[in-house]
Amino acid sequence: MVPADQGGGVMRADLLADAVEGLDEALAAVDAFDRALVVGLLRPHADRTAGLAALAGAVAGTPLAGRVASAAEKAASGSAGEDDCVALAAGRTALVGSVHDALSARVDAATGRSRAVEECVPVPSGGPPGNLLAAARSWLAELARCGWRGIDHDLVAGAAPVVATMLPDPALRRPATLLDGFAAELAASCPGVNLARVPVRRWADLWSRAMILTVPGAGGVPATDTATGRLLPLGVDVREHATAVQAQVHAVFEPADGGAPRLVRANVSAPKPDTVVGAGLWQLLRPHMALLGAVGDGRSMDLTDMPLTAEGDLVWDDARARAGGPADPFTTARVALPTATVSAVAPLERHPARIAVPVFLEGYDARRDDDGLTFTVAGQPLAVDTDRIPGAGPLTPEAVAASGACVGLLRWDAGAFTVQPLAVETTVRKKRVAVHAGAWAGGTSDKAGLKAEKAATDAGAVLRERAGRLLRK
Repeated sequence: MVPADQGGGVMRADLLADAVEGLDEALAAVDAFDRALVVGLLRPHADRTAGLAALAGAVAGTPLAGRVASAAEKAASGSAGEDDCVALAAGRTALVGSVHDALSARVDAATGRSRAVEECVPVPSGGPPGNLLAAARSWLAELARCGWRGIDHDLVAGAAPVVATMLPDPALRRPATLLDGFAAELAASCPGVNLARVPVRRWADLWSRAMILTVPGAGGVPATDTATGRLLPLGVDVREHATAVQAQVHAVFEPADGGAPRLVRANVSAPKPDTVVGAGLWQLLRPHMALLGAVGDGRSMDLTDMPLTAEGDLVWDDARARAGGPADPFTTARVALPTATVSAVAPLERHPARIAVPVFLEGYDARRDDDGLTFTVAGQPLAVDTDRIPGAGPLTPEAVAASGACVGLLRWDAGAFTVQPLAVETTVRKKRVAVHAGAWAGGTSDKAGLKAEKAATDAGAVLRERAGRLLRK
């Protein structure tokens, strides 16, 4: 919520609590089809029949109607081919995309922001070898026929030669990486018949996305323009895995030509050993992006011809950026954020899990109970996702609970909107201070941060010494 006397508008928190028409029905159809993938498209089962019928019925009024209906009929009879599996994946992807669009429209209405119009970009000619995509499609189709309960090590191992052949080709690296990770998850869960719990939605998401990416042209590199102007960081979202870490900087970009400001993102990723955690993660990321230093120092950056996709992702190049003047994220949130345009989302990226919209909240009441932390915004409860607060910075759930203003990401999870804090203004010893999740991105003098950085440095030295010993052997 940005008070009107500060140049902003008031976020309609009530719209976030209102039901979205058709949302429950669309998700019910997705869930029904996902249950069909659990039992498998070759196995006679009530869940298979109901799931296929639900998917076909949900897209009956769309251009996909005929193709999905035909594929569902063949799958119900046990004769679905690879192209039919692609059609079913396309139907599910379209249905999930419609959920994303409905939720995004509600967010736009609540924040009062405009969204850029999507431009149709022709698929570039040429592309990766079709035989490799066909091999991946064949493996994915066999997975769907067997179902998650029917997977075994022999079936999952069929992905290995396909992935090994695809990975060296840059044009195929995106689907190859997805297949590799998906196969690893399945292998760790074999045999499927013994699984106590199946991650139904997740595996169906991965399967349908991978299947669509086997269609020639679907995994093409997004078109880019160039951006020249001032970048005003809002905050950093850190995503950590046992073997990888990614920092995503959310910011407002002000074009030098005086055009409308827009919301943009800049990503940096790095592989990591599982012993490097907390503030030590920044040591892995800093060498690849000078922007992290600017975030830690509270400065803007001046960009010159920086590649920028239509979706608002900066293809970061340190040579095209230099440090600018001081830029307080809360000032940016109060002044520039309300008028920033939201970028369009590509069709294959339309998924509720991708919704992460920067918002500024102020004047709320924070309450903690057994269910977690909740902000009451304009009389409406809004759950706070404190589990997403990274351990790589000084921001803590306690600081969020004691705050009076928050820059965060509006997300949708488990049927409701939530806010993920990126930075808060709170009172410490009767003094108002700002606490940022990315405050240690460029380095820190904080005792806790220095201790974590030293531990990461020591762990890195040990790993390098061991690696050198193995190489010498």
